Amino acid sequence: SRSPADGAKVLAHAWVDPEYKARLLADAESALLELGYDLPETAPKLTVLENTDDVHNMAVCTLCSCYPRAIIGRPPAWYKGLAYRSRVVIDPRGVLQEFGTELDQDVQVRVIDSSADYRYLVLPKRPAGTEGMSEEDLAKLITQESMIGVGLALTPEQVSAS
Repeated sequence: SRSPADGAKVLAHAWVDPEYKARLLADAESALLELGYDLPETAPKLTVLENTDDVHNMAVCTLCSCYPRAIIGRPPAWYKGLAYRSRVVIDPRGVLQEFGTELDQDVQVRVIDSSADYRYLVLPKRPAGTEGMSEEDLAKLITQESMIGVGLALTPEQVSAS
C-alpha cells in the first residue's frame, strides 16, 4: 500500500528539519516511526543515504530486485531488469546520463548494493531556490528516480512546467 509519495513526504520532512534528518540518517526505522510509518518486523534493515555536493549515491540490487517497498512501494520495471542491475555497477555515470542526470566530474558516485538483509533509500540533494517552500510542495520535487539515485530532485520550475 506504500507509494513513492510516502518516501517523498519523509524525505521532504528531513529537508526542513535538520534534527529529524540526523535521526533518519542514523536510524531510519525509528525516524520513520516518528512520522507514522511502521515497517514490518520481518522487513530488511533500511538505511537512508544522503546525496551531497561531493557524493552521489545510487541503489541497486545486483542479484535480484531488493527494494525499499515498505516506504516507496513497488520498484519500477527497469530497476528489476538485468540491464540496469549489471550496468550500474560497471558504468554508473553512463546509467546516470541515460536518465538525464549529469554530475560534475568531481562528484564521487557510490553504487550501493541492496540485499535480502539491507535496503537503501537515497535522500536527494535539496534543490537551490527551495527555501521557504512547504513540506507538501517540497515532496513534489522528490521522485522515485531521485530516491533510487538515478535522478536528481526536481526544481520548482520543472514541477510547474509539468
